[in-house]
Amino acid sequence: MELKERTSRKLENTIVYAFLFIGLIVYILPFAWLVRSSFMDISQIFIQPPEWIPKPFQWQNYPKALTAMPFFRYLINTLIILISVEFGTLLTSSTVAFSFSRLKWRGRDIFFFLILTTLMIPYTVILIPTFLLWKYLGGINTFLPLTVPAWFGGGAFNIFLLRQFFSTIPYELDEAAYLDGATPWQVLWKITVPLSKPGLITVGVFTFMGVWGDLLGPIVYLNDSSKYTLAVGLTTFMSAYTTQWNYLMAASTAIIVPPIVLYFIGQRFFVEGIVLTGLREG
Repeated sequence: MELKERTSRKLENTIVYAFLFIGLIVYILPFAWLVRSSFMDISQIFIQPPEWIPKPFQWQNYPKALTAMPFFRYLINTLIILISVEFGTLLTSSTVAFSFSRLKWRGRDIFFFLILTTLMIPYTVILIPTFLLWKYLGGINTFLPLTVPAWFGGGAFNIFLLRQFFSTIPYELDEAAYLDGATPWQVLWKITVPLSKPGLITVGVFTFMGVWGDLLGPIVYLNDSSKYTLAVGLTTFMSAYTTQWNYLMAASTAIIVPPIVLYFIGQRFFVEGIVLTGLREG
């Protein structure tokens, strides 16, 4: 029986790994094609049968692609928005999540339910009213519509994620701190936040991905090309260099690599934050 169980378990593991390997190939193949094409000239990209190793490597594709558009201007604009949104999201979402998970006040669960209901509202539904509001406030063609909302709660999903994570921390730690005369604000920053690094890193990674790849927001609110972000800049680059596939691939690779690097750096915390979020109900 033990031999049959071991054989069956090995067969199951083999099947699972085979499916995972096939899935890996499916997901990594387009990225590999993108990277190899970024080092080729146009004649090599579409050669049949396809070649995966450039002969020779066209290293000049990257400087030519990045100088064909104001890449560093777009990068600075993106970083300005990204830094502001990251700080605003982590600060306000952690504060709101702490209130919903560690403090007791009348109507807490009702307000939390109302916040969660906003997750079911598509962004496109409120896009026009939001645009008209920012137009009335004079925020069109500025970074304000892209950064200010992050400082008012940090987003319903981030609040939910951190609220669930904060709920996994033993409440006895808070009680001990209150007995020593600590305030809720001190408990948040000296106990809850230091013990919630995986959850905060998870929110930070999600926020980075959302801002870095955001195309709709900058297109709607930014009119001046000097204020474009990388996502918008790549779109204009695509329309101007539709036949220069090697330059387009090089520019796309340069923009897509930072999120991949960030994910691999924070992968352990990211996975841990997702797993621990669901260990305890609020």
